[in-house]
Amino acid sequence: MTADAPGPDPYPASAGDRLSDAQRSLRAQLLATEHWSLLASRSTTQSEVLTRIAIFLTLVSAGLVTLGVLGNATEFRGWFGVAALGVLFLLVVLGVITQQRVINVGLEDLAYVLAMNRLRGAYLDLDPGLERYFLLSPHDDQPGSARTYYPFAVRDATQVFASSMMLIMLVEAALVGLFIGSLTFAVSGVVGWAILIGVVGVVASFGMGFIGGFRGYRDVWRVHRPLRPTPTAAPGPDAAG
Repeated sequence: MTADAPGPDPYPASAGDRLSDAQRSLRAQLLATEHWSLLASRSTTQSEVLTRIAIFLTLVSAGLVTLGVLGNATEFRGWFGVAALGVLFLLVVLGVITQQRVINVGLEDLAYVLAMNRLRGAYLDLDPGLERYFLLSPHDDQPGSARTYYPFAVRDATQVFASSMMLIMLVEAALVGLFIGSLTFAVSGVVGWAILIGVVGVVASFGMGFIGGFRGYRDVWRVHRPLRPTPTAAPGPDAAG
């Protein structure tokens, strides 16, 4: 068995699948309670991270406006450089915290989706006739999660490109570039070096954030063992030819 092959089922089917009507009713109630609990937890988590993003973007806007006001007041001389570096450093630190939280919430949301997919599979165990009424997937694997996130087409790169995580990574990368470029100019006084090192900082910050998010996503699938994998489509009659 290879390293990626699924291990033994930790929850094997038992004789309990042959349930009485009362047992089926009780199991359905327990599954519905768990489903509502997952929905509430997912909603709360999404609300919290959206609030965190809004606070961060507000602070970025306020910080840049503050630098503009200070620049006009000091004519960009004297202690303005120290104040600018201090404000930019604070925004960078807040950006790192916000970016990590957004990545964590993305992984938590994936866990909620997989859990609810698994519950739909349990509903089908109770009543297989329900499957045609489910728009979202009852399969708790990667294809199943992709169908739940976007059931009408294959999930592509646009879903990631337009995500909140991508927005925060771009803003944070810009802040890192501004801070490193400003610090370089304060030390060397050479505009060219400041621009070059600032651009390098933008690319490095964005790349590190993207790699960190991808590693977390990859680790989920390395650890997760689905109970109801998406069935592989059988080859058609012309496939052999």
